[in-house]
Amino acid sequence: RLIQMSLPNISRVPASRLLRSVRDLRWLLRSIAPLAVPRRALTQMGYRRPGQPREDKPPWWRVKFDLSKGLKGMKRHFQLLKEEFFAEFVGPMGKPIIEHMLEQNQVVWEFRGPHSLQEWTISCDREIGGKSEIYLKIGKNNETCLLYGTLCSDPPKDGETRYSGYCTMRAKQPLASFDRKKYHDWSSFNTLHLRIRGDGRPWMINIIAETYYTHQKDDMYSYFLYTRGGPYWQDVKIPFSKFFLAHRGRVQDDQHRLWLDKINAIGFTLGDKADGPFQLEIDFIGVCKDYAHTEDFAYEKYKRNPEV
Repeated sequence: RLIQMSLPNISRVPASRLLRSVRDLRWLLRSIAPLAVPRRALTQMGYRRPGQPREDKPPWWRVKFDLSKGLKGMKRHFQLLKEEFFAEFVGPMGKPIIEHMLEQNQVVWEFRGPHSLQEWTISCDREIGGKSEIYLKIGKNNETCLLYGTLCSDPPKDGETRYSGYCTMRAKQPLASFDRKKYHDWSSFNTLHLRIRGDGRPWMINIIAETYYTHQKDDMYSYFLYTRGGPYWQDVKIPFSKFFLAHRGRVQDDQHRLWLDKINAIGFTLGDKADGPFQLEIDFIGVCKDYAHTEDFAYEKYKRNPEV
């Protein structure tokens, strides 16, 4: 239809001029920027179950056009922009410079009401056809979060998936005004501090930092979280030097320390292959400065050009 509108009376136009017009139209269509990001390669896309057809729908088919919702969103973003502008006059992260320099403890995530759960997402192997279940809710005193569910390591019967059995909880990417990325700056601290109460299962703590290349988007730093069970709370302090680099669950040979100036999120993963119910209660997640810990990195670094 677009070609017919741009080329009226096609029978009266010479063949050379017709071909030139078609070439100009193709160049015009290629020069128009797409409405969304281009489709990524298969290795960079999310998981797609074996045998499931690929979605060829346009990227804007999920967009719901609503004028009132758009105006409300614009008002919220301009309010955030105003707060960010005036926060810079106070100091880094909206705090006075003296408080920022002398701060030794900082609570990053705490659970004080149902609204605090909006900063987290949960997932399990049910998304790929598994049988595990995971739920997240606020505790009875409205001051903690309870992560519970059932772990099942039976793989889906699709003929290709061989392993299954995981449950995860991950913090959302913090966003500034107009959905710009915002990062956590932990460069003044050296230890992760958590107050938890578990059932004796071992968990994996994952820290996701900002990367500069596309092939590093699945990189994360991980370390183990051992819960002792019982009714008593447990204060866990893990130095950042203990976190090791992994890519899609595989520990990398090229190890280097975590860059703490641009932290995107933190997550918890359960995959101990012990089928059955589980629960993990979290009071807060923070960072602290431990002056007794002087270790730079706990693992051997990979030397690309060894010394002779």
